[in-house]
Amino acid sequence: MSGRAQLMWDEAVTGYDFGPDHPMDPVRLALTWRLVQAFGLDREAEVVAAKPAGESTLRLVHREDYVEAVKAASVDPRAADSSYGLGTLDDPAFAGMHEVSALIAGQSVGAAEAVWRGDALHAVNFAGGLHHAMPGGASGFCIYNDASLAIARLLELGASRVAYVDVDVHHGDGVQAAFWEDPRVLTISLHEHPRTLFPQTGWPEETGAESAEGAAVNVALPAGTGDAGWLRAFHAVVPEVIADFRPQVLVTQHGADTHFEDPLAHLAVSLDAQRAVQAACHDLAHEYAEGRWVALGGGGYAVVDVVPRSWTHLVGIAAGRPVAPEAMIPEGWRQEVFARTRQLGPARMTDGRWPVSWAGWESGYDPADRLDQAVLAARRAVFPLRGLLA
Repeated sequence: MSGRAQLMWDEAVTGYDFGPDHPMDPVRLALTWRLVQAFGLDREAEVVAAKPAGESTLRLVHREDYVEAVKAASVDPRAADSSYGLGTLDDPAFAGMHEVSALIAGQSVGAAEAVWRGDALHAVNFAGGLHHAMPGGASGFCIYNDASLAIARLLELGASRVAYVDVDVHHGDGVQAAFWEDPRVLTISLHEHPRTLFPQTGWPEETGAESAEGAAVNVALPAGTGDAGWLRAFHAVVPEVIADFRPQVLVTQHGADTHFEDPLAHLAVSLDAQRAVQAACHDLAHEYAEGRWVALGGGGYAVVDVVPRSWTHLVGIAAGRPVAPEAMIPEGWRQEVFARTRQLGPARMTDGRWPVSWAGWESGYDPADRLDQAVLAARRAVFPLRGLLA
């Protein structure tokens, strides 16, 4: 198996553009790529542009009638069928929508293939992580569910245990739905509580169908959760379930919208805590999945200050050359930020909270604490189903 990481990138993915007033501004992808280059990480990983996902691949997860509806809206956006979630405020139709969505999906599928076949140990597609798309409809800024398609391709290639860990602020509902009845796929999602955030799913009691009880894990965090609580929740649930499942491949989704600057949600996590979880996912892949790791992007709407830094850290960790939190950001990148956005870019790769710390679950818990209540709810719902002590 090659020890080198692959970085999936094709400039054309920046064509995933819902329009000038939409939060999902593709400048976040372009600026991430430029920051990756500014730190020389494109020379540490093999940069690969995979082919778009073809129709047979898309149908591993998506219904044929939905794919046809996306293609029709892609040709004539005015004819978008809203019964498929297309042409809505969240998912406006745009010319070429099918092609660029299939391209992003193809990068994630290509990443999964490379890792499974041993062409790379780690693979990153920060343009991916579009985890809300359902088999029969668009949802939450997501047209095709590249994360589900990557997992489905792994199963098609012979994998029998794939773990998916989603740390986006929103519940990974589309991936959970795609594998709800499949015990070969473990889905774990840490997200803001569905009482206060889209998509209003991801309750701890959602643990999988009868045929896959305990294969879905949901940690629903109270609004306002910051670094110490977020990291405590992650480490109180994820490693123990991963150790029990022992995946052959780890697929992770790293939406940057948990950040305290993100305009669409209500957690208070720093860039430094995001980096710590990225590193933890890398370590889990090595401990339990022989290093096989597919890492995806996701949400994130602080498109200058947060997303490029967060995903550049992800690329650095995957490429075996982590960027130091205290590293200064090259001035050339900051100049490009101003030229593109008329905003001043951040100066360092930290929010000033490194090293982050948290109290481990083994030290005890407070049943009156809202964060600990969230962790307890997740553990009590799923751990007994897996034969683990809650």
